[in-house]
Amino acid sequence: MAFRLVPRCFLFTSFAPKFSKRSFSSYVSSDSNEHSPANELQLEFTEDLTPSLPSLKTSNDANMVAKLLIEHHDPYHVMKSALLHLNGIRISSELVQQTLVRLKNVPKIALGFFVWAKEQQPGYRHDVVAYDMLIDIMGKVQEFDVAWQLILEMDQLGVKPTSKTFGILFRRLIAAGLTRQAIRAFDDMERFIETETGREDFVYLLDTLCKYGYAKLATEIFNQRQFRFEPDTQMYTVLISGWCKMNRPEMAEKFFREMVDHGLEPNVVTYNVLLNGICRRSVLHPGTRFEGILQKAENLLDEMQKRGIEPDVTSYSIVLHVYSRAHKPDLSLDKLSSMKEKGICPTVATYTSVIKCLCSCGRLEDAEEILNEMVANGVSPSPTTFDCFFKEFRARKHADNAFKLYKKMEDLSCTPSLYTYNTLIGAFSRLNKMEIVREIWNDMKENGAGPDSDSYTLLIHGLYEKQKWGEACEFVVEMIESGFHPQKITLETLYKGLIRADMLTSWRRLKKKLEAV
Repeated sequence: MAFRLVPRCFLFTSFAPKFSKRSFSSYVSSDSNEHSPANELQLEFTEDLTPSLPSLKTSNDANMVAKLLIEHHDPYHVMKSALLHLNGIRISSELVQQTLVRLKNVPKIALGFFVWAKEQQPGYRHDVVAYDMLIDIMGKVQEFDVAWQLILEMDQLGVKPTSKTFGILFRRLIAAGLTRQAIRAFDDMERFIETETGREDFVYLLDTLCKYGYAKLATEIFNQRQFRFEPDTQMYTVLISGWCKMNRPEMAEKFFREMVDHGLEPNVVTYNVLLNGICRRSVLHPGTRFEGILQKAENLLDEMQKRGIEPDVTSYSIVLHVYSRAHKPDLSLDKLSSMKEKGICPTVATYTSVIKCLCSCGRLEDAEEILNEMVANGVSPSPTTFDCFFKEFRARKHADNAFKLYKKMEDLSCTPSLYTYNTLIGAFSRLNKMEIVREIWNDMKENGAGPDSDSYTLLIHGLYEKQKWGEACEFVVEMIESGFHPQKITLETLYKGLIRADMLTSWRRLKKKLEAV
């Protein structure tokens, strides 16, 4: 049956995410607040099965195209105002892919560009990678009708969807809570890819369900389809991980026993998942006695070794995270020494857990020694590593130390996260170091990390404390123009301040801005 993607007018107006007046770099760098699987430890203890898509690469042409589209967009005619500027651009697969990477957070513009690009150059046809990217972008904003239309168009044009295409689709469906639709997409996959659904695809379906908190449904699907996909260690490990995430250790242990009873040998990943399940209780229930959790973790490490499975860096990192939560600095340092003696090289997660523990216990000099060791061993600190220090410096009002460490991040080419920037803006604002705040603010904008609503709120309230009402008013206006709505207390405080400063005209102008939102 002939199928055609719905008319252009529908594609451009069928959904309308709210566009804000933000810089081009902030669209490229930021990501929407989509629902994502929680991973409190921030440790990769299971294989990442997520289909990979092209990442951001240097491309002047893609930068120019994306910038023109974002800065000249018309909400009702996405390509209209930018068309005049795009004449002469040579369309290629690389250009399309890199432009879509830059437009991932503006789905309507991404879709408009995709439709426009395929009609511009004789002989050019979007490849499967471009379709996969746009399906992912559409799925992220839950435009699943458009995603399916793209798959049907691929089929019609002979650009065959792959199992990766469907993996992207059902991951987005599961993330949106549409689990039954995801399973139907999995079942429909064979009809499009014209090969049998493989074991890897089934494992990915189970893994995605578990990561998003649907372990019960994953178990149901696993039990129903055992006749087709023979259970193996990886499948059981995925289910064990899912039940651990649901804080159901008894179910995790049940599947572990079932796996062993079926003659399947657990591996280091299986044990790490169980270990994480035990230690996760210290995250979810900080009131639980840490000693009991630590003992269970140590017992599991002993069991691993009795089976001839040596704990790896992830095993140690999980345990070190619990030591950190329990404020056991000496145990943390002992465990770090122990793993190094066994020839296991600590990772950024390992070092960060130890540094966090030392910082929270006030042993900042020891923490700095570990940071220096980390750098000397070629392990690059992450923003989270530095956050451990900044949190303590903020509590102790050590402005000079915090600023020195911020500069050290620059020297190590470690770009702060938005959380780090906000922590520093809040800390230096409270210490009335507004010159430093402005420097950090400009760095944040230049790096494309922010600002977000919290950034503006922290800066504005810092200006309030200095009674800089005019400057605060300017940032409130910028905040509104950037698509963020100030909190009630922010506006009330500003109103009172402007009245006291005899700046009522500024308030009236601001009020008009608010009414126009």
